[in-house]
Amino acid sequence: MGRSAAHSSLSQPTSQEGILRRQAARESAARTYARALPIVPVRARGMTIEGADGRRYLDCLSGAGTLALGHNHPVVLEAIRKVLDSGAPLHILDLATPVKDAFTTELFSTLPRGLAERARIQFCGPAGTDAVEAALKLVRAATGRDGMLAFTGAYHGMTAGALEVSGGAQNVRVARLPYPQDYRCPFGLGGPRGVELSARWTESLLDDTKSGVPAPAGMIVEPVQGEGGVLPAPDAWLRRMRDITEARGIPLIADEVQTGVGRTGAFWAVEHSGVVPDVMVLSKAIGGSLPLAVVIYRDDLDVWPPGAHAGTFRGNQLAMAAGAATLAYVRENGLAERAATLGARMITQLRSLAGAHPCIGEVRGRGLMIGVELVEPEEWGGSGGPGGSGESVGSGASAGASGEAGAAGAVESPGAYGAYGASGAADRLPAATRPRPPAPQLAAAVQRECLRRGLIVELGGRHSSVVRLLPPLTITDEQAAAVLDRLADALTTAARAHHG
Repeated sequence: MGRSAAHSSLSQPTSQEGILRRQAARESAARTYARALPIVPVRARGMTIEGADGRRYLDCLSGAGTLALGHNHPVVLEAIRKVLDSGAPLHILDLATPVKDAFTTELFSTLPRGLAERARIQFCGPAGTDAVEAALKLVRAATGRDGMLAFTGAYHGMTAGALEVSGGAQNVRVARLPYPQDYRCPFGLGGPRGVELSARWTESLLDDTKSGVPAPAGMIVEPVQGEGGVLPAPDAWLRRMRDITEARGIPLIADEVQTGVGRTGAFWAVEHSGVVPDVMVLSKAIGGSLPLAVVIYRDDLDVWPPGAHAGTFRGNQLAMAAGAATLAYVRENGLAERAATLGARMITQLRSLAGAHPCIGEVRGRGLMIGVELVEPEEWGGSGGPGGSGESVGSGASAGASGEAGAAGAVESPGAYGAYGASGAADRLPAATRPRPPAPQLAAAVQRECLRRGLIVELGGRHSSVVRLLPPLTITDEQAAAVLDRLADALTTAARAHHG
């Protein structure tokens, strides 16, 4: 940079308004968070962000789940400084280093046992979508097949292959399968019957010689759909997907980019169901706040010749050091167990708001991955709307929605849901319990009101009508209470204005 250019840059006003104005003028129209969250973070520690205007915010976005330990955690900073002070190379392609060896050793120690014993690792480009691309490429090479099985509502990234297996894809070589949920069950049933039909549909599609779906190269699934609206896969259903794929020689890919490293109350979300996938896609929290993505897979899938998959920035030493420190801290301090306990408490408290807020359609989640779906108070007319039916309106209390133990027994024990477990036409729920229209404008208003109260939240779901909470795993009880208080207050204000 020349002297005049540097002087010009330094002389520009650094007020929050000026920075935001220049961002709007210079950056792509594709920017997302910057539109809904017009703040300029200048300092951050733990769960707290301070903006350029001096305001402080509780961060329930956490870099879309990247910051397992929150901002600038001391163990992360120490790990980064140690590498910087050591004189170690920062860029090494795929060469072996002590830093990389320490990271892979720590990571392998956390993997589901059935996979860790036979695991191989491929370092990819630095984003989760790069790891998804690598996983798709891997199973296609290993099986000699081309097609993929994916699920409605899925989100796996923004590159071409990742978009193909995501929910909004069109005209691609992917068979789309129904992802089970209660509130907007694709079969209009909810509960174990909806779960059972989802599994049977998958089996039929694969076994019917006239289904139009040839034997696929793999199945990719999120144990909890994040962008799809915080939808935990029922444990019994996920076990069925494992049985179905294993019996037919189809590699099962678990996308744990957002669910991994303790987020859902287990170190890896597949552990809730006891499922051991053939391939795991990992990113976000494994880099300790820095870019890092890997694919972990069973050794018999390791068919790539040298150079078959690469990436210039697959050797990020600082991310590996920060990641190893994060993984170890989560493991040693029982943060997954803490997420399970605190998350369950937060979900229960959020559900208690439903009586006073008819705009809450369902509260669901697992661990510290929580979603509140907002709906219009008027019921759908006639058939109950496009989502079918599900759990009692407002409560979100079914185990299938929360991913708790009741869902784990859904397929094996239909009676756990009472009337939901009956078979035949009687499974259809009455109109009073059918899902109501999503309320994306209300959700956006709640997000704005939260920001005014110093709380950063994300939106997701099919219609961006789900308020999402992804706090760091280090969140304190006091911070959790503050989050819920601010969200409840924001919801009251936004709902009053929205409904007049």
